[in-house]
Amino acid sequence: MRLPVVDRQEALAVAAAAAGRPIHLLEKDVWVVWSLEILFGTSFAEHLVFKGGTSLSKAYGVIRRFSEDVDITYDIRALAPDLAGAVDEPLPATRSQEKRWTKEIRERLPVWIADQILPTMERALRDQSLSAGATAKGEKVFIEYEPVTRGTGYAAPTVQLEFGARSTGEPSETRKIGCDAHAQLPSLAFPMATVRAMRPERTFWEKATAIHVFCAQGEFRGADRFARHWHDISRLDDAGYVDRALTDRRLARAVAEHKSAFFREKHPDGMDVDYLAAVSGRLDLVPQGRALGKLAEDYERMLQDGLLLDDAEPFSNLLDRCRAIQGKANAVR
Repeated sequence: MRLPVVDRQEALAVAAAAAGRPIHLLEKDVWVVWSLEILFGTSFAEHLVFKGGTSLSKAYGVIRRFSEDVDITYDIRALAPDLAGAVDEPLPATRSQEKRWTKEIRERLPVWIADQILPTMERALRDQSLSAGATAKGEKVFIEYEPVTRGTGYAAPTVQLEFGARSTGEPSETRKIGCDAHAQLPSLAFPMATVRAMRPERTFWEKATAIHVFCAQGEFRGADRFARHWHDISRLDDAGYVDRALTDRRLARAVAEHKSAFFREKHPDGMDVDYLAAVSGRLDLVPQGRALGKLAEDYERMLQDGLLLDDAEPFSNLLDRCRAIQGKANAVR
């Protein structure tokens, strides 16, 4: 990262040719790992959990796609001990209490980010003399760097760190992660991080219930680049994590109850999306109509920018695999 631009571009070009990967994605991967190295080297790292698709790729090697954004849970018990207490799975007891918890978290989390995360990232960039900047907006921090080359634009030269603080992030475990380019350039020093990562079984239920909402509503509210979720659950199935997640009924119910409390969503007719039904025999993973078309378009954009590192399966095959996972999940009682 500290090499001159020309040398950095040449090194990444060598790695890209050897790995069959686009240069801009290898470079972004370095920045992702660097961000995690800084975050999990802080005094508050014990309260952080790395989650989402990037954790499946970097911490577990489950998915073979480039995952660019970093999702982090800051333990609700650390941010709001007066609300959550010290229980394993803190949840508000009533709807009014949920509104109060949500209001407090939305107020406290951006303040904590501005006071702790942003100065930490800015200081690291300055101390290492790196050509990048850090900005914060609400519950997100953006690391914007000068790229040596650009792709189609689907993956921007920005690492987005998105924080949440409405759960504990458990179950989690310690994992070591490195940069993809290091295998091709072992003589160069790359960032490395030791993180606490969410277990893939919970990540499956997080993604499956998000897909369930998309199938009900026909869109991902406030989000693009969503086709990755279908790809990810198919790879989780390949690795055996779906079967483990389906038999862990306590975990499935915990995710459903957490989303029912904090992430209420509605069908177009105004009825609440039933998360408990989604983990109890009525999970929907295959959208219909216009929603299916939106998913197909986003999947194609993901392919065009080279985010899938293996040979990409046809969209119809992906849907068939997700339909099979849906059938398997709904057969479990």
